[in-house]
Amino acid sequence: MTPEIALESGLARLQIALPEGASAKLLRYIGLLAKWNKAYNLTAIREPEAMVKQHLLDSLAVAPHLPLAADGRLADVGSGAGLPGIPLAIARPDLLVTLNDSSAKKAAFLRQATIELSIPNAEVHEGRVEDWRPSSAFDAVISRAFAELRAFVLACRHLARPGGLLVAMKGSRTSEEVSAAADVCPQARVIRLSVPFLDAERTLVVCHA
Repeated sequence: MTPEIALESGLARLQIALPEGASAKLLRYIGLLAKWNKAYNLTAIREPEAMVKQHLLDSLAVAPHLPLAADGRLADVGSGAGLPGIPLAIARPDLLVTLNDSSAKKAAFLRQATIELSIPNAEVHEGRVEDWRPSSAFDAVISRAFAELRAFVLACRHLARPGGLLVAMKGSRTSEEVSAAADVCPQARVIRLSVPFLDAERTLVVCHA
């Protein structure tokens, strides 16, 4: 299966309609990621088709579950290679997405990606989330591989507006993490995700700031 077919088939299964030109931009992102990966070691996944399945579709599966209106502000903390922030920014050009990472190398890649892919609704903040004091709070803060749920909430809840969302992408051990975070996220909402071509368990845990 080619990356193009994997993406097209996966989007159909997710029932996601992308803006014009977004699919091509997502595939260019995969190419850019593969290119920079050789020097920056951004991901252990090397094959473009696998990147589509395990990075793009995994990130895009979240999109239908983010109740953000146009001009909503989303922070992707510990973004690393730009996941899920870059795919979400491409899929939702009406959102304002800030990609955050404390690594100078990863932040450099994120800046280059937003320029080369022409993603005007994305910006980059380099630095530790604990030290980050944005001028305006975010409607939602999301993480894919930042930390366990409790640590994520404690480190990032100051970034979200009152009533805003803290959204953690998780795999296995979700119930254990939710139990351990009951004091900081007492009414966690757990959403089971179905990611095309992936057998692994995927969940989304939503907490309120």
